[in-house]
Amino acid sequence: MFRTPRPRRSHRALGALAVSVTAAAVAAAGLLPADQAGAAAGSLRSLAEAKGIYFGTAIGQGDLDNTALTTVAGTQFGMLTPTNEMKWDSVEPSPGSFDFGPGDRIVAFGQAHSMKLRGHTLVWHNQLPSWVDKLPASQVQTAMRNHITTTATHYKGKLYAWDVVNELFNENGTFREDAFYRAMGTGYVADALRTARAADPGAKLYLNDYNIEGLNAKSDAMYNLAKSLKSQGVPLDGVGFQAHFVVGQVPSSLKANLERFTALGLEVAVTELDDRMQLPPDSAELAQQGRDYANVVTTCLAVKGCVGLSQWDVGDADSWIPGTFPGEGAGTMYDNNYRPKPAYYASVDALGGSTSNPSPSPTPTTTSTPTSTPTPKPTDGAACKVTAELNTWNTGLTENLTVTNTGSSTVDGWALSFALPGGQTVTGAWNATVGPAAGRLTARNLGYNGTIAPGGSVSFGFQATHTGNAGPAGQFSLNGVVCRAA
Repeated sequence: MFRTPRPRRSHRALGALAVSVTAAAVAAAGLLPADQAGAAAGSLRSLAEAKGIYFGTAIGQGDLDNTALTTVAGTQFGMLTPTNEMKWDSVEPSPGSFDFGPGDRIVAFGQAHSMKLRGHTLVWHNQLPSWVDKLPASQVQTAMRNHITTTATHYKGKLYAWDVVNELFNENGTFREDAFYRAMGTGYVADALRTARAADPGAKLYLNDYNIEGLNAKSDAMYNLAKSLKSQGVPLDGVGFQAHFVVGQVPSSLKANLERFTALGLEVAVTELDDRMQLPPDSAELAQQGRDYANVVTTCLAVKGCVGLSQWDVGDADSWIPGTFPGEGAGTMYDNNYRPKPAYYASVDALGGSTSNPSPSPTPTTTSTPTSTPTPKPTDGAACKVTAELNTWNTGLTENLTVTNTGSSTVDGWALSFALPGGQTVTGAWNATVGPAAGRLTARNLGYNGTIAPGGSVSFGFQATHTGNAGPAGQFSLNGVVCRAA
């Protein structure tokens, strides 16, 4: 699969929060760090960590204003990569003038959610300020060392790993003839790694590239370079496989390829996973995308030394793909409204979770209930409490609801009925199916979160528009039993 360089992207913002909530309400919605509120039950993060790996994502500073996006990022993922905020043109746009503000915002979000952090990237031919390309060859090494040292020192002790050199090979396995190669030859890679290790001894140091996932000329070049660097004692800890795939084209040699790198004593990681298709997507493409994601997850689990996977961007609305490949997209596990797609359920299943995946649909709605969802059974002794966290902006809102079983018996399949204030219309939901879109609604469990033990709880949420009344939902009942609001 040929991929052109990622452009810098603009981000949609949902607006500033207009409602303050208590810490207890935020914790109940799963928005606090894992050590305070715990990872979402059955989340990608918790399932992956139970298997000894991580499942991550990438966001930019503009994404931090999108509450729907950050809710998914903070509850589902355990590793965070900045999309652009640590690249050279952002950090050092002019010689010796450093700006760490954007990157610091990403780091702060990750730390607030107890996520691991990946630095991306110190040396890359793209998004490189023009002043670097214009330097005399004799000055490039000094500029590179200064940039790496200053940047890595700033984030010292905060990052799990750095992508030290990014996308260093052409498709035929030759080195890209960028400013660094022209000035220093192939030796710039070892020099960059040594400089990064001196600046931050605790961070894992990676080389990262795309189209190296299968056995081919480009992956051979990466393998031979890694082997040579290791034999010289150069501090290289791992290789990142970006995994920007096309639906149905995950290479059959993926496992064998990863294993030859781990045999060198290196970590391997899937660093920028997505799986694009022609738009609009159809059910067959979505189903195949699910199989592709499951394939990648199970392969990582099967390779000793594969430490984790990260998806590039959170949902389809944020993806770089349509801007680079016109007519293509839908490459992530979440749709434009941050609702999970078949790829999410397939990934959960591959990690050992339990789901009942609704039939894939290219146009999911919030007003119908999948036929695979069982009808909830009234439960003797059931009682309930609902806590809410509400975020609003000009004409929109998100609301997270946590339902606690205060009864003495387990709830086996649940349906929470509630009323929306007038003028509110649901446009998307997560962790439940919700319908109809207005008036009195019913949220029903998905396949993986249908059981609520006595004293246990389950959380779900929805996004809605409003015409002025941005108040919370009310009049809750669980399987016909009236709940109290907390």
